[in-house]
Amino acid sequence: MTTGSAGALSVTLCRDPRQFAALEEPWNRLVRGCPTATPFQSHAWLHSWWLSYGRDGRLRILLVRRGEELVGAAALMLVHRPLPRLVPIGGPITDYFDVLVAAGHADQVVPALVCGLHRAARSALVDLREVRPGAAAEALFEAWPGVRTKLADSTCMELPTLPFDELVKRMPGSGAQRVRAKLRKNDAAGIEEREATEQEVPRAVRTLLRLHEQQWRGRGVTPEHLRPRFAEHLTRATRRMVRAGEARLTEFLLDGKVVAANVTLLSAALSGGYLYGAHPDLRNRKVDVATLLLRHEAGKALAEHRPVVSFLRGDEPYKNHWRPETVVNQRFLLATSALAPLLRLHESQVTGRERAVDALRETLPAARDWRVRLNELRVR
Repeated sequence: MTTGSAGALSVTLCRDPRQFAALEEPWNRLVRGCPTATPFQSHAWLHSWWLSYGRDGRLRILLVRRGEELVGAAALMLVHRPLPRLVPIGGPITDYFDVLVAAGHADQVVPALVCGLHRAARSALVDLREVRPGAAAEALFEAWPGVRTKLADSTCMELPTLPFDELVKRMPGSGAQRVRAKLRKNDAAGIEEREATEQEVPRAVRTLLRLHEQQWRGRGVTPEHLRPRFAEHLTRATRRMVRAGEARLTEFLLDGKVVAANVTLLSAALSGGYLYGAHPDLRNRKVDVATLLLRHEAGKALAEHRPVVSFLRGDEPYKNHWRPETVVNQRFLLATSALAPLLRLHESQVTGRERAVDALRETLPAARDWRVRLNELRVR
């Protein structure tokens, strides 16, 4: 359905999942031509998520074309609770949202996206979560003609891509000494590394999720990671992304058995460790899994010329040992002028929940499942 036009560009709203599925090739060309895109904007990730989590009649994808060429896109869907909203496809299991804007065409594509989104938002708020600083969506926010609000969202941790020895040198002297000792123990254990092929991904994901459950058993595993729909999505998305060079699944073997596995999602801008699992027995063998994974990922990112190694969302203490840069995602609330009261109501609800989360963090600092509780509160 055509929703409007901007100059020589056409703006359409896709509501048909079959049409979304057919967009894979032009969508991926656009992703490759969008310097701010993260792995979570890939067609493989978004379409797979929709197959596992989407609901009939909710798809709302804005498409901007110049002739037949796709030059802009925003992957959204409609939700009705607690208020009617247009929200990013990907849900709580997706770490970054952004709109796609072809390089060199922002001055035309951004106004076209704003025009199309403004028309689509006549009866719903726009709630864009997990916008990474520097994202193309920032230009959309600044150009929005109605009412708008910017809030802080999840905290992410990032390291510059450096030789691993340089990352160790960034640490305090005592911390660096401990890491070097851990590296010697890891090397002495004789762990081998291998990357799963596209055909091996289904088996490797099953192994990873089994190890992940064992690793977190009794310590508050994220419930969604144990559900069949998540396994289906992660398997399908990872397989397609491995094929396209947008992901890798690394297995770590000890005495011929897989004892750890890690899914890393890739884009030109970053290398992000998405999910890993490790056998609890590695602790008894004095193998430090975090150091094992980071050395591997830092080496890969350096070889592939990716500028950032991202821990993605979360500020867990083990990440802070490496002195990463703290990057806070943004949440953009947008509405037409007619819906300004609805936006203010939603903003008050959001900030009220955030205060409840902060209070829970203070009152349950030692509870083993507090992060799970926080995650459940943050899922709107």
